[in-house]
This record gives sequence, C-alpha cells and structure tokens, in this order.
Amino acid sequence: MKKAVESTQRSFNTIRTGRANASILDRVVVEYYGAPTPLKSLANVSTPDATTITIQPFDRSSLNLVEKAISLSDIGLTPSNDGSTIRLNIPPLTSDRRKELVKQAAKYGEEGKVSIRNIRRDAVDAIRKQEKSGEVSEDEARDLQDKVQKLTDKFIIRVDELLMEKEKDITTV
Repeated sequence: MKKAVESTQRSFNTIRTGRANASILDRVVVEYYGAPTPLKSLANVSTPDATTITIQPFDRSSLNLVEKAISLSDIGLTPSNDGSTIRLNIPPLTSDRRKELVKQAAKYGEEGKVSIRNIRRDAVDAIRKQEKSGEVSEDEARDLQDKVQKLTDKFIIRVDELLMEKEKDITTV
C-alpha cells in the first residue's frame, strides 16, 4: 500500500503547476536506437528559473529525437531547440487548464485508491483461504480483516491528503 501511495505521489509530480519542475518530464520516453528510453537517461534536465526547463542531451545526435518525443507527449509544452539545448517555457496556467489539471490529479488519485483497494481485496482473500484451511480461527480472521481495513483506510486518507495538496498547488499560483 505504501508503494501505491508513492506511485500516486510520482504521478502527481508529473502534473505541471505553472512553475518549472523537471519531474513533469518523468513520463517522456524517447525512441533511441530502436529502444524506448526514459528522457532522464538520455539528457541532463534542469530548471534555471521558475518558468524554464532546459534539456541537454548527452548525445547531441539525439537532440531531434528528444524534441520529437516531448512534442508527442501529453505535457502540453512546445520545445524550442537551439542546436545543443532544448528549452521548455512554462506559460502561466489559464483557469480552464487549471480545471483540466485538477481533473487529471483526481484521476491519478482515484487510480491510487483503486490500487490500494485491490491490495486489500487480495489480503482479505488470503485471510479467508487461511480460515478455510484451518490455519487461523474465525475470530482471528475477523481481527485480521479489521486490521487490513484500518490500514486501507489510513492509506486512502493519505492519498486524499496528497490530492488536496496537489489541487491547492494547481489552483494557487
């Protein structure tokens, strides 16, 4: 369940909030010599100021491939290439774009919650199998299921907290 929360947090980090943040490029994959390669593995990504992200490929011949991958990605930014570096200018967010980003964050939050609930379901199924096979008593099984439910509730609350933080971050810039 911790991993599900961490995954949700990483998903939230890929949503841009009006400030330059290199993690919005985490999901960009470049087709490099026939193999899909994460952008981080091919280039140095930095944020020199609050509205610019610079990408400097380690191999200059891959510059056009990186630029094409960014253009085709869903981050909504247009790269500008100066021959050795790619720059992404982060425009201020419009209210419509903010609403879209809040919806996207809510979708990621729901995916995280579903993942946690699936883990709960698997744990409860395992407890029931143990109960049927006689490894644990009926009372122990009920106690274990209650503990699993309490853990589930705790992690779902954590995802909700992360979602509220992200929504606040998106709407107030």
